[in-house]
Amino acid sequence: MDMQQQAIRQVLEAADRAISAEDFDALMAFYAEDATLVVRPGTVAHGKAQIRKAFEAIAEHFGHHLDVRQGKIEIVQGGDTALVIMESLLDTRVTNGSAHTITRRATYVFRHENGKWLCVVDNSYGTGLLDAAQVAGAMEETATV
Repeated sequence: MDMQQQAIRQVLEAADRAISAEDFDALMAFYAEDATLVVRPGTVAHGKAQIRKAFEAIAEHFGHHLDVRQGKIEIVQGGDTALVIMESLLDTRVTNGSAHTITRRATYVFRHENGKWLCVVDNSYGTGLLDAAQVAGAMEETATV
């Protein structure tokens, strides 16, 4: 892993710590002003203000018991842009209080600007969005038949 890829990995690790600590001020420093976050299939947040509100709602959804960490990671860089494909591991508690881990194969796009790597597209669902779109399409077809 070269120096640029290592820098991106460090940004991801710091962002994961900020999410886990619910330090949304620190988290917003990792996003570009024009960033987009996939909140869930079919719902996106644009810009830092909407992204912050989304993360606050996500924390609430998980009962303020969310610990984010990284698994396998691949970084493909081209110029000032990098595609990150990563296992994102979400440790949380289910309704009965027992521990539960959700594994996602996330995709992120980073842009290097003003000497920093900033996230411009945050998609923790990765290619799973295609599955969700297929299910939604099938439901629409069924509803119109």
